[in-house]
Amino acid sequence: MEAGDLAVPEKADIAIAGGGLSGALIAYRLRLTRPEVTVALVEQGPSLGGNHTWSFHASDVSAATYKWLSNLVRHKWPRQAVIFPKFHRVLETSYCSITSSRLHDIVAPLVDEGLALNADIAEVAPDRIRLRDGAVIKANAVIDARGARTSDRLVLGFQKFVGQELEFVAPHGLDAPVIMDASVPQEDGYRFLYVLPFTERIALVEDTRYADGAALDREALRRGISDYCAVRGWKISKVIREEDGVLPIALAGDIDAFLDEGVEGVAPAGMRAALFHPLTGYSLPDAAGLAERIADQDDLSGPALARFAVRHAASVWRNRSFYRLLSRMLFSAAAPDQRYKVLQRFYGLPRSLIERFYAGQTHFGDQARILAGKPPVPVSRALGCLGEEKYLNRALAARATTQAQGG
Repeated sequence: MEAGDLAVPEKADIAIAGGGLSGALIAYRLRLTRPEVTVALVEQGPSLGGNHTWSFHASDVSAATYKWLSNLVRHKWPRQAVIFPKFHRVLETSYCSITSSRLHDIVAPLVDEGLALNADIAEVAPDRIRLRDGAVIKANAVIDARGARTSDRLVLGFQKFVGQELEFVAPHGLDAPVIMDASVPQEDGYRFLYVLPFTERIALVEDTRYADGAALDREALRRGISDYCAVRGWKISKVIREEDGVLPIALAGDIDAFLDEGVEGVAPAGMRAALFHPLTGYSLPDAAGLAERIADQDDLSGPALARFAVRHAASVWRNRSFYRLLSRMLFSAAAPDQRYKVLQRFYGLPRSLIERFYAGQTHFGDQARILAGKPPVPVSRALGCLGEEKYLNRALAARATTQAQGG
C-alpha cells in the first residue's frame, strides 16, 4: 500500500516505524500468534527489508524459534567452512539465510492493509507516526524499528561490506557457505571474503572489512570480489544484484544514556535498541527474540510496551560485556593487519563453544577457554582494553578533543 493511499486501520493497536528485519519480524510474529491485534507497518522503501541477506546459524535460535522462522528461510546448508592462513576448517553447524525478497513476499500479505510502503516518516510519537506528506497513522502503541542511529553514547567499530550475487560460467564447486575466508590480503582492518552458494553456478560473494571508520569504498570492495573470484577460477558471466552495508561492532557504551536518547513512550527495536551481537554484528537472532517477547506480552499498551522494550535492550546489552571486551581487543589491541589472528585462534576452539558464542550464550568456562594461553595480541595493549567504563571515558574524551580541534 502506497503512503499516499493509506488503508491502515483508523487507529491500530500497534504501529511499527520501519519495515526492515526487526520491524517485519515483529509484525510477522504478531500476525501469526495474535491475529486479534491490528498492526500498521510503515516502511519508507518500496518493499520490506530493502536489499539485504540476513544469515544465522541454526544453533543461534531455539527449535521453537526456528519453526516459525523456517518459512522465511530461503537457503539452508548442513555445514559451513572457514579459511585462515593456518588452516581450513569445516564445521557441521547448519547455516541459514533469509533474503529481503522472501521476507517481503511472506510478511506483506499477512500485514495486508496495515502495510504502508514508500512512506517517508517525519516523526514518531507514543500514539502516532506522522509522514512528511501530512498523513498520520494513529496507534495505541508505537515501535521504532528504523535502523541504527548515531550516538555519542556508544563506541563502535564497523563491519563494512559489498556483496554481489554472481552467476558463473561454470560450477563454483562449493557445497557449503564459506563464512570467513581470511586467506586474502589484509586491507582496511580485518578482511575476509564471505560466500553463500545458492546454486551450482550462483553465489553471493561479499568482501567484508572490520574497520575503524565507516566510510565504504564500494569500488575497492568490488575489485576485491573480482580478484577473489579470479583467484578461485570462477569466471563471472553476470552480476545478478548487489548489496552493501556498514554494521556496528560494539566496543563500549552507556546503554541507559543511549536508550534515553530515544523518543519517550516509544518502544525501540532492532538496531535502534542496539540489539545485535557486539562482535559478529549478526542481528537476526535478536530480532526474532524480540518479536517473540513482544507477541507474548499481556499488556500491549504504549507505555507498557515501551518500558518492556527499553528494559529488554538494557538487559541484553549488560549480559554481553564479554563480547564487547573481545571487540575492544580486536580493534584496539591488534594491529589492523593482524586482527585476523584473533579470529584464527578463535576458530581453532571446539565447535560447541563457537556455536554458543554466536548464539550469545558463552558461559564462564567458555570465556576462560577463549582467553587462555598466549594472546594473539600484545599483552600491554590487551590490558588497556579491560574496564569498559574507563575505555568509554577515554574514547569519549578523545572524541571531544578531536571535535574541538575541528577534526
